[in-house]
Amino acid sequence: MINKWNIRPYTETDLQNADILSSELKINPVICLLLVQRGIRTADAARKFFKPSLKNLHDPFLLPDMYKAVKRLNRALGNKEKILIYGDYDVDGTTAVSLVYKFLRPYSSSLDYYIPDRYDEGYGVSYKSIDYARENGITLIIALDCGIKAIDKVEYAREKGIDFIICDHHMPDDELPAAVAVLDAKRTDSEYPYQHLSGCGVGFKLMEAFAKSNDIPFSSLENLLELTAVSIASDIVPITGENRILAYYGLQQLNSNPSLGMKGIINICGLSGKEITNSDIVFKIGPRINASGRMMNGREAVDLLLAKDMKEAREKSENINQYNDERRELDKRITDEANAIINEIKNIENQKGIIVYNPDWHKGVIGIVASRLTEKYYRPAVVLTKSSELITGSARSIAGFDIYKAIESCRDLLENFGGHTYAAGLSLREEKLETFIERFMQIADDEIRPEQMMPQIDIDAIIELKDINMRFMSELKMMSPLGPDNEKPVFCTRNVMDYGTSKRVGKDLEHLKLEIIDSRGGGPMHGIAFGMHQYSSYIKEMKPFDVCYTIEENTFNGNTTIQLMVKDIRPLED
Repeated sequence: MINKWNIRPYTETDLQNADILSSELKINPVICLLLVQRGIRTADAARKFFKPSLKNLHDPFLLPDMYKAVKRLNRALGNKEKILIYGDYDVDGTTAVSLVYKFLRPYSSSLDYYIPDRYDEGYGVSYKSIDYARENGITLIIALDCGIKAIDKVEYAREKGIDFIICDHHMPDDELPAAVAVLDAKRTDSEYPYQHLSGCGVGFKLMEAFAKSNDIPFSSLENLLELTAVSIASDIVPITGENRILAYYGLQQLNSNPSLGMKGIINICGLSGKEITNSDIVFKIGPRINASGRMMNGREAVDLLLAKDMKEAREKSENINQYNDERRELDKRITDEANAIINEIKNIENQKGIIVYNPDWHKGVIGIVASRLTEKYYRPAVVLTKSSELITGSARSIAGFDIYKAIESCRDLLENFGGHTYAAGLSLREEKLETFIERFMQIADDEIRPEQMMPQIDIDAIIELKDINMRFMSELKMMSPLGPDNEKPVFCTRNVMDYGTSKRVGKDLEHLKLEIIDSRGGGPMHGIAFGMHQYSSYIKEMKPFDVCYTIEENTFNGNTTIQLMVKDIRPLED
């Protein structure tokens, strides 16, 4: 599939602002252009961006209901009530449960935690968990990363004498659950300055408020920031504002003094002794934590994150690594089966959405499969399977199409739904499936323009190969942590050619290992182009091409070099 290159336009004012920043900060003008693009136009704002401060976190009591939440929590602890920490089975939920449990553990001997079973109970607050709380004398449940739509369940709990504090970050409906407190910055009545906290981030704000109310120093919270960093990266929330601060210091914690549980995961991922980045969390740490909830029960992930000795951490890390291997095999098989279904669809090229259903597919991996289908076909994808008496599914989207709103417009057909702009989940009864497919596909057809169905590569700046050196790399690293709304910068270099040593590599020779120079005398520069073997003959003939890429450090045998991670190649003959 051909990619559309969107080279970011800069105004004369942008260029002038970048030059002023470069002069004041004494750093590369290209880096300053990236800052301007992110709305950072003064040297003071740039310094705050490069070195976030925990002092700039917002007052947690600005969240609606925070005073009520802290008052109820203090009362429960003072009266020695039994408290249940409840969370979703994904990375965000399990890190949130671990964070709150870890912080409250010294103040209570009556704490318990609960992760619902993905298959038996499904997403969110379950009736089974409330019955468990009742049977065990629990009178307060703190729900993390879920609960914003649990109106009936919260009412059921109230009838049994159980209060709820809800800490969520998903979109609320017009009616909120009748909990003691509903902490969610996306509430319509919220004046909290930042809307994009992760579920674990909301849990952190509750603990921050609790600490403030009891004169507990903020420093006692800092060792928990590794959990917020893992949740922020894994839940794909914006790396801006408060999230940037939490992620920045959380990554420091992961790199300098991780907990025993995190150390176990770091070791099993092969990251020991390496600098851990957001990318490592997204592709290595997060999937392993997630695998527990996908393949077994997310409680095991919490057990690991709360591990008190290295032997326990090592054993549990090996378990979740095994789950992750099983998940990968399952994910590949189901993706192949989904592709086979799609290949049988007539006129698929004219359809603006994809919906596939197999009642036998494993519920734990359908979200990953939906992501793979969206990447391959560049259309919103909904993958459905059967769970108990309901059809349940995961949906993923493309740029410019709000899949949460599309699913919300079908709410009269659904038993449950929730999510974000680009990812959502849903459940419905089988007799409603055909109507749901028709309506969803009609929404996609009405709203998606043909140009949206072409993969896009947004290019931040055009540079020359001679611009890329260790100093440039050092300044580029100051942009970290990277992620949504602060993406890894993508660069383009025009009119490059083979230095004479580029070659095909990989088991099936499907990748290109490049060594290139440009027409201005820059290079040679090393690069890797995964899956782009089709350009090999053209490049070996010393013909010119444009290339777009991100830049990474590559450390091997103690030597660090710069490597281009090629995103696309465009032969100049085209």
